[in-house]
Amino acid sequence: MSGYSFVTNWSFDDPIERVWAEIENADNWPFWWRGVRSVELIREGDSNGIGSIRRTTWRSALPYDITFDSEVLRVEKHKLIEIRAFGQLEGRGLWRFSFDKAKTDVLYEWTVVTNKRWMNVLAPFARPFFRWNHDVIMNWGEEGLRERLA
Repeated sequence: MSGYSFVTNWSFDDPIERVWAEIENADNWPFWWRGVRSVELIREGDSNGIGSIRRTTWRSALPYDITFDSEVLRVEKHKLIEIRAFGQLEGRGLWRFSFDKAKTDVLYEWTVVTNKRWMNVLAPFARPFFRWNHDVIMNWGEEGLRERLA
């Protein structure tokens, strides 16, 4: 298994409530986040979404799909969402939200290991491409969310 750690920062001139609502509602990601091919609800969570599990398939800038499940572990409204990923990727994702002077900042920390054999075999050589690919997908998300909020 090969491990990866990524940090992404997004900033929007929109109220935190609007930004939060779009990111929290992962079922709608395919409508605005290029690269998200599908989101399937596997298990309902509680009223805050804790315990919910979704299976998400992503198509990257590189010609492959990756599918994994995400379980919501923790939610602090307008502050953070923590998930556990398992399947073709395993690890942890943490969305952090802050609002200051009419600007909403979003920090996403993604620490995962890959379970796809071909990715692990190629990791020593392909690691820079996988990192670039992750950045492209996150940029697509930022662009799509910016357009959705406009």
